[in-house]
Amino acid sequence: MTGRKWDMGATRRVGRVFARRPPGADAPLDLVGSGKLDGALVDWAYYRDGRRDTRIGSYVDALTRARRGDGFVWIGLFEPNEHQLAVVGNQFGLHKLALEDATEAHQRPKLERYGDTLFAVLKTVRYVPHDDLTATSEVVESGEVMVFCGPGFVITVRHGDHGELTGLRQELEKAPERLAAGPGAVLHAITDHVVDSYLAVADAVQADIDLIEIEMFSPRGWRNIDRVYQLKREVLELKRAVAPLTGPMRLLSTLPHPMIGDDIRNYFRDVDDHLLRVKEQVISFDELLSSILQAGLAQVQVSENDDMRRISAWVAIIAVPTLVAGVYGMNFDNMPELGWHYGYYGALGLMAVACTVLYLLFKRNRWL
Repeated sequence: MTGRKWDMGATRRVGRVFARRPPGADAPLDLVGSGKLDGALVDWAYYRDGRRDTRIGSYVDALTRARRGDGFVWIGLFEPNEHQLAVVGNQFGLHKLALEDATEAHQRPKLERYGDTLFAVLKTVRYVPHDDLTATSEVVESGEVMVFCGPGFVITVRHGDHGELTGLRQELEKAPERLAAGPGAVLHAITDHVVDSYLAVADAVQADIDLIEIEMFSPRGWRNIDRVYQLKREVLELKRAVAPLTGPMRLLSTLPHPMIGDDIRNYFRDVDDHLLRVKEQVISFDELLSSILQAGLAQVQVSENDDMRRISAWVAIIAVPTLVAGVYGMNFDNMPELGWHYGYYGALGLMAVACTVLYLLFKRNRWL
């Protein structure tokens, strides 16, 4: 969703909010120089009029200018620990409940409002390429991106080895008219990026489902039922990322907030529309795999019934010579044809005729 024109008036509308000093504004500001964010800080930049201001070499100066309403700061963190987030939270006046959620991964997608600050949790997903789908294949890998969006700042906290936002930052820096709209534009770009990744993953999973569907309805296809079950589990992983995000995205597209101007809210509606489309697609995946799984179980039952009929038919055929041999093996003196010269051959003939008749009957009824 690139190439759109942004309303430059958005910066003026939200600029008044930037001048508000959040709690903790008087705290020391030297985060980068002190080394407190070493290992967690991916990148930070100060943006003014939509462009990265490289002349601002001091993080303290950048944050001070942003708090006066002159541009904003965007900080990217990767899996920070509790102490590092506490330092950032003290600098920007972030709510402690939001900091606790940002420290722990495996959060449910959500949107929370703390004063003028928005806290969003987004699930990121990645399709894992594989040559052959097995019962233990990992198809969908998930991670998380937490976004703090407030007056004069955007803080992104990423969990997981994928979902990096470096490319997104570079893309936005090539479109200064978008960054000029303020932190709300960055929040939109991140949600747009995440939802677009859902669409890409859904298309890749669709190809896997089409393949397993063809294999499942091939001869002896029920042997692939474990692969269907594994793929269904991976689809549920995708569903857990997509479905809960519909509520927060609907709020972003309708909720009045100082960080989100009317023009940006319209773009959130577009993201919401894409999210609803991928949600419907994922739900259809789940239903289709459930149907394939049920068809596979039905194939197993049919195959077992066929095997039981074949076994029963052969048991019935073998029971005839067993019965005849058992009767004449009792060695009583007075038995029919016991003293007949051709009695042995007659017994064998009786067995053969009876077995042949039973075989033809079972064959006619498709038991064999």
